[in-house]
Amino acid sequence: ILLQLTKKPNIKIFTGSSHQDLSQKIADRLGLELGKVVTKKLSNQETCVEIGESVQGEDVYIVQSGCGEINDNLMELLIMINACKIASAGRVAAVIPCFPYVRQDKRGESQAPISAKLVAYMLSTAGADHIITVDLHASQIQGFFDIPVDNLCAEPAVLKWIKESISEWRSSMRTTSIANRLNVDFALIHKERKKASEVDGILLVGDVKYRVAILVDDTADTCGTICHATDKLLSAGATRVYAILTHGIFSGPAVTRMNSADFEAVVVTNTVPQEDKMKHCSKIQMIDISMILAEAIRKTHSGKSVSYLFSHVPL
Repeated sequence: ILLQLTKKPNIKIFTGSSHQDLSQKIADRLGLELGKVVTKKLSNQETCVEIGESVQGEDVYIVQSGCGEINDNLMELLIMINACKIASAGRVAAVIPCFPYVRQDKRGESQAPISAKLVAYMLSTAGADHIITVDLHASQIQGFFDIPVDNLCAEPAVLKWIKESISEWRSSMRTTSIANRLNVDFALIHKERKKASEVDGILLVGDVKYRVAILVDDTADTCGTICHATDKLLSAGATRVYAILTHGIFSGPAVTRMNSADFEAVVVTNTVPQEDKMKHCSKIQMIDISMILAEAIRKTHSGKSVSYLFSHVPL
């Protein structure tokens, strides 16, 4: 009788250029070193990637967020995935905390592309076997893929922050999902847009008088919406306003708008680097979600469900 012993694949974590601090925190959490990789631009501005160690038969996780120089970082991710795939990696997973082009998920006009679907196709074609991301702008984007997608949720970390940081959280107004879990009331803000980055009108549904208001959104880019919403809530009698966001893009006039608005705090997760923005806006506070991503990697590697992470923050 011949017994064939197969070695269980190791976890290899590589980082792209977009968010090396988050990648390092994930690796530290797992007790691993980041894999050796060199990324550079050639003189003609082409992206060049060199994987500096063997990945043959291993479980490879590449961390690259859709922020900063988005197009360059996306191309870098695609090349890294393909480089690992043709080097005979056992499985290649793309860990994309902030998914790029995520708001281009439908045809707003007859000639408009669905760019989020194109990105999904590119990732699959490059060789990705699995996608791990956080709070997609629209959950149906998972349907653009023919490979497994874990759309993790920042909500457990947000709940923890609210309970630890807002003493009056029991009298706050919040969106439906977390309001139910906190057992508090919720109000609704409806916005109408003239175009993608310009808000036309804000409508508040609900009573916020003498309440602490907690604004929640998945993404804030130029911050026009949350600043308009804050003015609306304060004029309706809210005592204080907190904005809590999963992805703080903060492009263009965002920092200036936040500094001028009457927020108590603008709380974001670290799916996008925030250190530079925090230097210019004292209202920004950050929630670390590296433990959620690290635990998702650990469970995926072990073949276990990640459903626990939708309601719990790993210790």
